[in-house]
Amino acid sequence: MEEILREGLRKMGLVFEEEAISQFRLYYELLVDWNQKMNLTAITEEREVVEKHFLDSVSPLTLDIIPNGASFIDVGTGAGFPGIPLKIMRKDLKVTLLDSLKKRTVFLHEVTEKLSLTDVEIFHGRAEDFGQKVEFREKFDFAFARAVSEVNVLLELALPFVKVGGMMVAFKGPNVFHEMEMAKNAMGILGGECRKIEPIQIPGTNME
Repeated sequence: MEEILREGLRKMGLVFEEEAISQFRLYYELLVDWNQKMNLTAITEEREVVEKHFLDSVSPLTLDIIPNGASFIDVGTGAGFPGIPLKIMRKDLKVTLLDSLKKRTVFLHEVTEKLSLTDVEIFHGRAEDFGQKVEFREKFDFAFARAVSEVNVLLELALPFVKVGGMMVAFKGPNVFHEMEMAKNAMGILGGECRKIEPIQIPGTNME
C-alpha cells in the first residue's frame, strides 16, 4: 500500500514526508476495522482506497490554491474524505469536519487521536443548520465537498460557510459541466461565481 501511495503522490507532483505515509497506513487500518462495525465505505481493498479515497482527496493540492495556515470545512465528510488526507499532507491547515451521522464523528475522533492530528474540530450536525450558525457562517477560507450532491444543492449547503473572497471546492466527475449549467441560478442568488473547472487525473485510474 505504501509504495502505491508514494508513487501516486509523486506522479501528482506532491511533496510528502514519511510520517504522512505512516499516518495514511494507520488511517487505512482504522477505516477497515471500523468498517466491519458500521458502513463507512464500500471500498476497502488497499489499492482502491489509496487511489479512490486518499489520492482523490488530496488532488486539490496539485492546484496550489490553498495558502499556508488556511482554514477549511469539510461538508459531509463521511469517513473523513477529503478532510483527513488533506490534513495529513498539510499540517498547517485548520480543519473542521462536519457530518450528519453521530457514529461517523465518533470514528473521526478516534482517527484524529490515533494519528496525533492537531487543529482538527469535529462536529455532528446538518450543513443546513450549521451554515446558519453565527460561529460558522462565512468563517472559513475554503469549503470542500466530495461525493455529497449535485452542484446546485452543494452551493446551498457549503457556500454559506465560506468567507467573502473564499472558495468552495467541489469534487466532481464527468457530469460537472451539466451540473454547473443547472447551478447558475443558485450561484448568482448566493453571491458566488465559478472561478475555474480544473481537470485532475488520479494516477493509476481513469478517474478525472
